[in-house]
Amino acid sequence: MTELAQLARRLVGGTAHWSPGAWAARITPTPDSAGEPGATRHRADVLYDLVQQLADLGAEAESRPARPVPRLDNDLALPDQLWVVATDLADAPRPVLTRAEAALRATHRTLFPEPHH
Repeated sequence: MTELAQLARRLVGGTAHWSPGAWAARITPTPDSAGEPGATRHRADVLYDLVQQLADLGAEAESRPARPVPRLDNDLALPDQLWVVATDLADAPRPVLTRAEAALRATHRTLFPEPHH
């Protein structure tokens, strides 16, 4: 399994069981994670932004224009959307994969921050 697939699977596995309330929870990104530091956002918005970022990278890899990913009415579908766009990147050039992997890691840090000691 590629690193991209492992990172995507980790995020999908960590979020697939979330309830609507869990998706609606507000979080504050840290300076080393995805998002604007100090800006409070919904978890669903953070993951949707990753889905869009990966879709944009896929468009770049295929030399086609980027298009908005539909924002579905049900946030419970976000892990599936993430998996689809991540697997679409499987044959992308290494520079695109590196950026996608970095985006996956940053989003994971945002959604699952390490406890401060």
